[in-house]
Amino acid sequence: MAERPYIVGNWKMNGTRAMLSEARAIDRAAQRYMKVEVALAPPYTLIHAVHREAEQIGIGAQDCHPGEEGAHTGDICATMLSDAGAKFVILGHSERRQDHGESNELINAKIESALEGGLRVILCCGETLDTRDAGEAESFVLGQLKASLPSIEDPAERLTIAYEPIWAIGTGRTATVDDVVAMHASIRRLLDETYGAETSAAVRILYGGSVKPENAREILSAPEVGGALVGGASLSAESFLGIVVAASEAEDA
Repeated sequence: MAERPYIVGNWKMNGTRAMLSEARAIDRAAQRYMKVEVALAPPYTLIHAVHREAEQIGIGAQDCHPGEEGAHTGDICATMLSDAGAKFVILGHSERRQDHGESNELINAKIESALEGGLRVILCCGETLDTRDAGEAESFVLGQLKASLPSIEDPAERLTIAYEPIWAIGTGRTATVDDVVAMHASIRRLLDETYGAETSAAVRILYGGSVKPENAREILSAPEVGGALVGGASLSAESFLGIVVAASEAEDA
């Protein structure tokens, strides 16, 4: 596993320039927790502004188009994101899969384009409650990954996996630590099979799904949990930094 836990805030469709003060506070505080890698994915409209403010944290995007350029009204490609200051992009998030009907094949195409454009990728996967209750969570999640994982020689440098059970996103409900450990272990085995154990060992697997300061340390202390993808709690510097502190404490434990 990578040396530093990775805590990524996904602002989703939230944020105007008034929220730059929250980004500044997160960035300044992150300088006190160098054992943790901290990043934010604001909406497209704030990527450049947050990039200009940030000295310590990484800045990324929430999606990108699979093409390089062209007649795609409203879309943004990887090179545009990079030009605005983004270093990574979140792809395959359940809200994109559900709200926009994104298939594994489309997500794979976006990943390949993002990597070609010089961005790191956070690839999301996760199951619905019905899938979990049917005992098919592991096969479903691994199926998503098998269809989406890119063919690259340096996955540790360019790829992060985020496991987000759909039923735990924004609901206040979290998976049990045992559930998280079991799924992360299955994802790790798939990564080892795909890229080789030595090569994939440093690919971080994040957990996302109602991560808060109150539950972060227990989750982040679990085996194979290399960080967290944080939604609503990342909109406030105070709550987001509580998770960063928990990651730092888990690292010291």
